[in-house]
Amino acid sequence: MLSGFFVIDKPAGVTSHDIVSKVRRAINQKKVGHTGTLDPFATGVLPVAVGEGTKAIQFLDESEKEYRAVLKLGIATDTQDLTGQVIAQRDWTHLTPADLERLVPRFLGLQKQMPPMFSAIKQGGVPLYKLARKGIEVEREAREVEIYSLSFDWIRLPEASFTVRCSRGTYVRTLACDIGEALGCGAHLLELRRTRSGLFKEADAISIEALAGAADQQALVLPLDRALDHLRALSLTDAGGRKVLNGVVPQEADFAEAPGEFQPGERVRLYLGERFAAVAEYDKLKGLRLSRVFN
Repeated sequence: MLSGFFVIDKPAGVTSHDIVSKVRRAINQKKVGHTGTLDPFATGVLPVAVGEGTKAIQFLDESEKEYRAVLKLGIATDTQDLTGQVIAQRDWTHLTPADLERLVPRFLGLQKQMPPMFSAIKQGGVPLYKLARKGIEVEREAREVEIYSLSFDWIRLPEASFTVRCSRGTYVRTLACDIGEALGCGAHLLELRRTRSGLFKEADAISIEALAGAADQQALVLPLDRALDHLRALSLTDAGGRKVLNGVVPQEADFAEAPGEFQPGERVRLYLGERFAAVAEYDKLKGLRLSRVFN
């Protein structure tokens, strides 16, 4: 059984859930799940967990994402992208590329962003997009997001391409819409491509067709402990490793070397030799606890 992560290059026109079904068929394996949903019209990096990798999704560090997008000024849509209905058209012809460049500092750093109605966020257990399709708009709470960097790759008015590095939970559609509103003419997205999600990068992404046709699919899997590279790695003794594989919390004598100080809430990777055995978490009151043991 394959275990770990595939970095799939999602094409436009399919859902993230569709990709999971396609991966299941391509590798003939049931235990498959994705992380970091992409809109159907969007393309790019979609991390897909397989086998024991599905247990590791909760430990991933996907706090930072990067996208390349193309916006069009003068037209606002209800979905904030090209798939929606036009709700407003305004003049953009008085604007210059310099007007867009001048806006960049305004959108950098911590800020509040209003999630779009066409999103998977749930209210009262119902995804907002289901309400939006019925023409129902409900009050939403603005969420704090962070834009780490924003730059325009090219500007050919009324269209412009930009690259943004941002925190998890940022809606790039909404960012484009907000840029359009700041310019007084509205805007929507024509293209959206995710180029990075945490450590999963565009350079490592493969198509579903390449995965299905690969003679050695194992060679395309990112090992699950590599996906958790941001966690400190600790080696266990043989006895300690056997304990952990049986679900028993290791004591200080079970480590091959003294683990040193644990920070409250710190997660660590535990190894028995080369074998990745578990993720453990340190609780200030209860000490080290096993969060997940991997087969």
